[in-house]
Order: sequence, then structure tokens, then C-alpha cells
Amino acid sequence: MAKLLIVEDDESVRTFTARALSAAGHSVETAGDGLEGLERITAMSGGYDLVLSDIRMPAMDGIEMARAAALAFPQLRLLLMTGYADQRERAAELDGTVSGVVNKPFTLSELRKRVGEVLAA
Repeated sequence: MAKLLIVEDDESVRTFTARALSAAGHSVETAGDGLEGLERITAMSGGYDLVLSDIRMPAMDGIEMARAAALAFPQLRLLLMTGYADQRERAAELDGTVSGVVNKPFTLSELRKRVGEVLAA
């Protein structure tokens, strides 16, 4: 199906998300923070169908990563996730750059639905 990159510093969330989307038939790669995520995006020349990233992470947060990735690869689809209301508000400034924000905690069906919607758009 689609080639996805999941950028998440929490290993349990990263593993759950990767397994859920792999089980749905997607090819999934992961990164542990925004800096590593941006390195992977750059190495792939923006060749992911979707980048799903946490907002709050060490080294480089998801918003900084999304800005840099969108500047270099404007066609790249980005979807953010967070469990913090203030981070969700920060993501609002990226309207038009990202395809929305998934609230944590999320269920498997919610995650698959949101990813499917972004990929179909």
C-alpha cells in the first residue's frame, strides 16, 4: 500500500503504531525523534507517502521537523499526533502544511482511519 515514516520518541507508542499500520498493509519505517526523522525524509528525497510524527520530542520536535520537511519537499503529506492541548494549538500554525493532528491516546481503528483519510486525500 503506502510507504510511511513514523517519528515518535516513546518506544511503546512507536512500536504499537508501526505494528498497527504494518498490519494494515503499509510499508513502515520509524525514527526516534524529529532530527532522525528529517534525516530519513531527506535521505529518501521526501519519498514517503505519509509522515506521522509526534509533536513533543527531544532533539527536534515534530513541528520543527514538519516545517523543514515541507520546505524541502512541499508534496510530502504530514500528520501530527500529540497528547497535549498546548501542542495541538502550536500545530494550528501549520494549517495547510500538515493534514491534521491525531489526539493521543488513540485506538487502532482511529489511527487507521485518520491515516487512510490522509492517504486518500
